[in-house]
Amino acid sequence: MTNFVRYALENGGDVQPLIVPSEIMTPGGLFNPSILLDTDGKIVVNVRHCQYTLYHAEKQRFEHHFGPLVYVHPENDVTLTTTNYLGVLNQDLQMSKVLKVDTNKLDVEPIWTFVGLEDVRITRWDDKLFYTGVRRDTTKNGQGRMELSEIEMTPKNAKEISRQRIPILENTNSYCEKNWMPIIDQPYRYVKWCNPTEVVEYDPVSKKLHQVYCSKERVNIQYDLRGGSQVIPFGNHYIALTHITMMHPSVTKRKNATYRHAFVIWDKNWKVIKYGKMFSFLDHLIEFACGMATVGNDILITFGTQDNSAYVLKIPVESFTKFVEEVV
Repeated sequence: MTNFVRYALENGGDVQPLIVPSEIMTPGGLFNPSILLDTDGKIVVNVRHCQYTLYHAEKQRFEHHFGPLVYVHPENDVTLTTTNYLGVLNQDLQMSKVLKVDTNKLDVEPIWTFVGLEDVRITRWDDKLFYTGVRRDTTKNGQGRMELSEIEMTPKNAKEISRQRIPILENTNSYCEKNWMPIIDQPYRYVKWCNPTEVVEYDPVSKKLHQVYCSKERVNIQYDLRGGSQVIPFGNHYIALTHITMMHPSVTKRKNATYRHAFVIWDKNWKVIKYGKMFSFLDHLIEFACGMATVGNDILITFGTQDNSAYVLKIPVESFTKFVEEVV
């Protein structure tokens, strides 16, 4: 199993933690960041924060008596509440001008325990900055739907100024939609599934969703590819970083999981060119990636581990291309 961070460091890359100043953040974990090279040349980054600490029995040892995965909450708040922080990345891969995203204008009283917009991916479509993520606090059973939020960012403020809940396709029975991958240069389009590939488009005026493309073929691979980064141009193709969730019992026969990753490359007609092999970032069991961007001669990838840390990884395009070619 390839350790991608080690590979990047050995091939001209770098990795840095993404930090939100403690003065503007309550205690809890930072994780699952996203990244975008904006039209003005700035590299904007969103980092997700939750008000819990996740305990996970890494290496399958020292399991808690409640199980291998335990959320440690404040005594007065047992929800899983997400707050998003938006900042600008400098040349040293450090976040500056970090702002808490103000959602007060559009928030309503939550009626489920997962609160807020989770695991957002950043895009700029029609000259507007957007977050796309999943929200699960609007129904009593935690039904999840993708939401599209427009974000207004100034030097002093970051505010959510509009919010639309994306419907599911007609004749579709779905409890929880998650991890759609925005296509960075095709406004309001997403890769919803990777095998078979399904592309959908949301119309923010009519507020309807329709299917743009769906492959009739399912490739026989050993793992299920789920959404991760945005879908970005890659030469004459498109590429995205996906995640793989492998469920397995813990040493005490309770639910546990390992997260791994793989790249997918399509041609411009959404025919799959390559499915990559699985790899890890840091050999942790819980890892998740929400962002990828090409910046000059480098690829930047943002990822989180164990719901407790957020990182940005830089790798030269040449080394990245070699890695992709080697693992597929």
